[in-house]
Amino acid sequence: MDYIHVNEMEFYGYHGALKEETVLGQRFRANVSLAVDLADAGKTDDLAKTVNYAEVFDLCRDVVEGEPRKLIETVAENIADVILSQFAAQVRGVRVVLIKPDPPIRGHYASVSVDITRGQFV
Repeated sequence: MDYIHVNEMEFYGYHGALKEETVLGQRFRANVSLAVDLADAGKTDDLAKTVNYAEVFDLCRDVVEGEPRKLIETVAENIADVILSQFAAQVRGVRVVLIKPDPPIRGHYASVSVDITRGQFV
């Protein structure tokens, strides 16, 4: 299995369980990995034989900057669903790590995140 990784995408969204989060919004970072067969793309140098990661970025942005959700689990699930649907012919599996760098939690920590894998990701 081969993989495409789109790392450290940053977006601004209005997701969260607390009212302030849905009013003020906050930054979100996403890392997405796609399980694909890249052999033909590597041999032919043909973009049509792979997944255009600019399109993956746009899909992630549309979800994160789109409809507010209470849970980042839901946002991550939506990203996975959209990618698997949009690229059904090429993508066998997807891993989404969605990071909330500044959740309203008292204390010292770097961030909170969810990490989900859908489809065949071996």
